[in-house]
Amino acid sequence: MAQQLRIIKKYPNRRLYDTETSSYITLSDVKKLVLEQADFKVEDAKTHEDLTRSILLQIILEEESAGAPMFSSDMLSQIIRFYGNAMQGMMGNYLEKNIKTFIDMQKRLQEQSRQMYGGNPMLSTEAWNEFVKMQGPAIQGLMGSYLEQSANAFMEMQQQLQQQTRNLFGNFPFPGFPGGAPRQTGDARSPQSPAHDSGKSEDDKGKS
Repeated sequence: MAQQLRIIKKYPNRRLYDTETSSYITLSDVKKLVLEQADFKVEDAKTHEDLTRSILLQIILEEESAGAPMFSSDMLSQIIRFYGNAMQGMMGNYLEKNIKTFIDMQKRLQEQSRQMYGGNPMLSTEAWNEFVKMQGPAIQGLMGSYLEQSANAFMEMQQQLQQQTRNLFGNFPFPGFPGGAPRQTGDARSPQSPAHDSGKSEDDKGKS
């Protein structure tokens, strides 16, 4: 039986109300739901507008302000620059797929740690942290190799898109576009310009 979607209502006073427990909760409680992988939705108590993303962004902001940020200022600036960019949607999909791949790798490593240290839930957190410390260089190398391959694939895709664009617009009369019509130079004659006959004057023409 599928788990029923947990509804959390947000009131104008910014308080969050968990309809499952019939009690008010905090952002920390919502964070626990995320960590527990609970299926929930935050909505406006009056309009029923979906506010899940804004609440999750608030949690991320609190975590980033807690002293151990995950995103550097440069990375955040790069992300902001993609808003309104033609590749915004593509960038979002790219990041989402990479995060999913990272999570899959984490799950595999956790399975390996359980094989080494056993499945005792009381030891799971400590065992996992110890395993990560021991395998730190190997994990970094694995992630570095994956990110390099991913970056190369992204560059190849970008080059393919550029080539397809050239092929699509190359036959159109767009001066200056690679593969399009050539730019007119200063020596080019316009249809209205008078004929120029090897520098001869009108008198010379009459004598010939």
